[in-house]
Amino acid sequence: MFLVRNAVRSVVLAGAAVLAMQAGAGISAASPDAGIDYATDTVGTGPEMSAYDAHFYNPDHPDEAPAGSNDWACIPTAAHPRPVVLVHGTSTNAFGDFAGMSPALQRAGFCVFTFNYGRTGDRVKFGQGDIPQSAEQLAAFVDRVVRVTGSGQVDLIGHSLGGTMSRYYLQFDGGAAEVAHLITLGATNHGTTLDGLWMLAQAMNNFGVDATDPATAMISRAGVQQTVGSRFIADLNRNGDTVPGVAYTVVATRYDEVSTPYPATFLQAGPDATVDNITLQDGCEQDLSDHINMTYSPRAISIAEHALDPSIPIVCAPHAPWLADTDPDH
Repeated sequence: MFLVRNAVRSVVLAGAAVLAMQAGAGISAASPDAGIDYATDTVGTGPEMSAYDAHFYNPDHPDEAPAGSNDWACIPTAAHPRPVVLVHGTSTNAFGDFAGMSPALQRAGFCVFTFNYGRTGDRVKFGQGDIPQSAEQLAAFVDRVVRVTGSGQVDLIGHSLGGTMSRYYLQFDGGAAEVAHLITLGATNHGTTLDGLWMLAQAMNNFGVDATDPATAMISRAGVQQTVGSRFIADLNRNGDTVPGVAYTVVATRYDEVSTPYPATFLQAGPDATVDNITLQDGCEQDLSDHINMTYSPRAISIAEHALDPSIPIVCAPHAPWLADTDPDH
């Protein structure tokens, strides 16, 4: 684990070096919302995969749905009356985040749906556009799921930005009426320091070096909006962490190297809302999931399933962080 953490810090420091060079050279990012920022349906269905395998499969199949999702003929059951909508994170897509979780939910008897949002031109990476616009895209997709399934409401599972953006949808885009339960995994609910990288960028700005444009180029507009102290984060939490009538399950990992510090993901319940804050390693030290692959953790998947159906038990199983999960047969 020590080696993995050091590797992540090396990536952060390398990014900081690039940031400094770009800022010093006066390189500006192109407008992140120039031209296009939109959502797309998935096309075809990919196989069930581990996080490691999905990483290498995904670039050539960015529009595929994860196995078990987007069966528009799926009829919710009495046991699971609400469809589950999976919401991916920053600079990834539905398949990349949920190639393991989606088929598990489908096997457990849930109708599962997902889509790609926040597209700004990159062929593979989604979740990079303006977050309020992405929330509108989520609202439109949820409306369609509710209409087609006749369910009235859905449950949401959001990874990273997917959780944070879902909260914006609940607060400002009518989501509270259409969502019964929101489950977040590694969400940047109160902003992230990006393991120190964003604090470095702010320090550079304080010394008169413009690091904002290079930072946006590196981590996207959505990435910048999720940082500690951003206007978006302030707006998101101005009226409290929750909305009335919605249940929240908030999952964190101690080894999160992106949504940092990891306890900042936890929420405080407001009126007529419930919050269950969970750290993966509490009661299961062998789960070493990091931010990137926590959606593939058997424990995280079981926590999500249990939150939606208490008859499903929570499991404890070993799970390596992404940088150590290099077994192609896993």
